[in-house]
Amino acid sequence: MARDLKADQALLREIVALTERRDFPGAAVLAEQALASGFEHPLLLNVIATRWEQEGRLEAALGLLERAVRIAPGDVGARNALSLCLQRLERPAEALGHVNELLKLHPDLSFAHANRGNALIALGLLGQAKLSHLRALELEPGNLAAVAALASIATHRGEHEEARARAEQALAIVPGLPDAVMSLAAAELAAGAIARAETLMWQLLADPRAGATDKARASGLLGDVLDAAGRYGEAFDAYTTCNDQLKQVYHRYANGRGVLAYARSLTEAMRAAGPGPWAAPATAAAAGAALGHVFMVGFPRSGTTLTEVVLDGHPDVASIEEHELLIDAVLRFMSEPLDLTALIRAEESELDPLRAAYWERVRGAGVDVAGKVFVDKYPLNTLKLPLIARLFPHAKVLFACRDPRDVVLGCFRRRFKMNPAMYELLSLAGGAALYEAVMGFAQLARPVLGLDWHSVRYESLVADLGAETGAICEFLGIKPVAGMADFAQRVREREHSTPSTAQLARGLDRSGIGHWRHYAANLAAVLPTLQPWVERFGYPAS
Repeated sequence: MARDLKADQALLREIVALTERRDFPGAAVLAEQALASGFEHPLLLNVIATRWEQEGRLEAALGLLERAVRIAPGDVGARNALSLCLQRLERPAEALGHVNELLKLHPDLSFAHANRGNALIALGLLGQAKLSHLRALELEPGNLAAVAALASIATHRGEHEEARARAEQALAIVPGLPDAVMSLAAAELAAGAIARAETLMWQLLADPRAGATDKARASGLLGDVLDAAGRYGEAFDAYTTCNDQLKQVYHRYANGRGVLAYARSLTEAMRAAGPGPWAAPATAAAAGAALGHVFMVGFPRSGTTLTEVVLDGHPDVASIEEHELLIDAVLRFMSEPLDLTALIRAEESELDPLRAAYWERVRGAGVDVAGKVFVDKYPLNTLKLPLIARLFPHAKVLFACRDPRDVVLGCFRRRFKMNPAMYELLSLAGGAALYEAVMGFAQLARPVLGLDWHSVRYESLVADLGAETGAICEFLGIKPVAGMADFAQRVREREHSTPSTAQLARGLDRSGIGHWRHYAANLAAVLPTLQPWVERFGYPAS
């Protein structure tokens, strides 16, 4: 039956008027009725999706928005809403693709540049994100999303005075904006204004407008503030609150087999495989035109970022951090149920495409390795040592080592980008168990894989950066150069950030060595798990 065009247009105007009055429930009711009558329009789908998102039905909302974009690929509202929904579902790469399509057609949309910047932040591409947000401000001075995001980027990079200025600008527009409050509190903490930072955090935690993730992050930052004040018992309580809330936000990672179970299964598979012919010679093309190839592994919070950023100051080094470059090989040979026999027996004809895929991912990340020593820094590549041995048997391994008690406490105190491995670190017990599993696997695998291995002790690196850097360079076959130790400014200019970035931007910091002693009572339950590793790595008992 033919539709009444005038009636449909009037209905759309009525729905738009309701949304402009912020009567989203009323708009959604009319939109659902219209859709049920057979009226298919992107605005209707977008309005219903907005309501479903408010109800937490993100996957259902995503389906409606994908349908809206299929109907009208050029519809600005539908494409933008789809991008935002994908970001809420933590699918930033897909979100970025849609906002890029939007900007091809409408390059002067300030909100689209801001949304692009937020997707890039989620991908860890802070340099590109900053450019997008600055463009949003050029097009729309005072764009709130851009101002708040620029404050957050500056905070991550340890540029606290810039963060303060941006945060104050955002708070002048919307008082109490959570991201801006946290950037301002971090700036106060960096300046030593502990009481002011604490007040800001308590105000945010009491604000009913703050969401669950905001309050979790605020509790974590409050923990940092209380730790700086020497109020360690209260700090631990704040960290615990933060992590308990994050467990609820990311509860989906609690389902199914996690990385701890995987690490334990991998250990059994390694024992079953035995001392097979791991180090078969690789083809000449395996180095991907790099002068040398290095894997920086260990465990999070063990000093891998410090080591990598120091090495990155050498003109003959190209590095990359926190990129999953071995995913193709993992899917081929290390998916569960784990059996390493196929990896041991793999012919070069099977391995060469996986080497090519690895180097293609390196190039895709914008890293030119030609004539350089390439450093692939990814701490939990420790669990991929068998793949490294088969694919790149001539590669060198830098293994980060730090007092296990400081490592596990550091993991508990820091807010990582969430994934199944980081979810384990939200409790001391989970962090200690994962540490034990990863270190146990490394100790089992090292003697049989035949890899060229050098341990980097964090405490020694901090105590005598020059001597330790010299030893690392000698292992890598390069000569130390002036400027490698001047990493503080360099780290601020990096594209990516980690939980260590803001700390490293202050320069060499010895305060984290032995910090676990302030939390010894809280760590008591996991010390029996960690003690064998304390002894194995030669750290004092107390």
